[in-house]
Amino acid sequence: MNIIAKSLKVLQQSSKYANTYQSLSSMSTMKFETISITKPKEFVYQVELNRPKKLNALNNTMWLEIGACFKELEDSSDCRVVILTGAGKAFSAGIDLQDAMSLGQNLVDEDDVARRCRMIEKKIKIYQDAFLSIEKCRKPVIAAVNGLCIGGAFNMICAADIRYASKDAWFSLKEVDIGMAADVGALQWLPKIIGSESLVRELAFTARKMTPEEALSCGLISRLFNDNQTLLTETLSIAEEISLKSPVAVQGTKRTLIHARDHSVEDGLEYIRNINQTMIQSDDFVNAAVAQATKGDAPVFSKL
Repeated sequence: MNIIAKSLKVLQQSSKYANTYQSLSSMSTMKFETISITKPKEFVYQVELNRPKKLNALNNTMWLEIGACFKELEDSSDCRVVILTGAGKAFSAGIDLQDAMSLGQNLVDEDDVARRCRMIEKKIKIYQDAFLSIEKCRKPVIAAVNGLCIGGAFNMICAADIRYASKDAWFSLKEVDIGMAADVGALQWLPKIIGSESLVRELAFTARKMTPEEALSCGLISRLFNDNQTLLTETLSIAEEISLKSPVAVQGTKRTLIHARDHSVEDGLEYIRNINQTMIQSDDFVNAAVAQATKGDAPVFSKL
């Protein structure tokens, strides 16, 4: 297959998922090859990386489907919280190197350096956007990590709002071992997550293994569980608790926290002031305030 035909095939596949990005249909209509979506509780969706025989390695299809999935979840009023997990014995082994080699073959067929660079830039942008869709999703995302979580997967969990792990989990920012700098988020998110430039650089320069205990102590994860079953049970419990809160309040809180991370305190206060001048006029505020004041039944909030 010549370079033009190969490029058309890639663009057709990308266009398929670009159309999915625009869909406002229910999640039940979504069909994925590499991820599985379930609804374990009302308003709680579980997104499971589902290539267990490949240790959930990230191939091109999975990258595209992650982006499409989280855009769909953001648009779905039936979703208030997302749990992100991996099927089988691992969360994810990171980038699928065999799949990545097929991209390399496309580059070999193109002689001009500018055009090779443009092809690579487009592909990196697609992969970056996939993980950005996790952060941009207005619904809180909880990553529940079991087994290995390396390379691209390490980047991916940095986009989540909350990170938990089981004691068999381990982490590695692996990219330097395959001759590249991480380019899908970890080098940007991780310093803000753990707050130690020294540790971030050590992990990024060495690609060494990080134990779950170290991940807990440095703040990469906030809770550590003895086994995967407990991890999933407790994660679902937290997700359900969040799902019962006002979606107006929870989604506004996520937006405000992300804005505050990248702006001054004064800018952040102005941002939430502009949001709340509208949002506290919502029925959610009235219903929640009355329930708290009267110690009555927990309020039930409308879909958003």
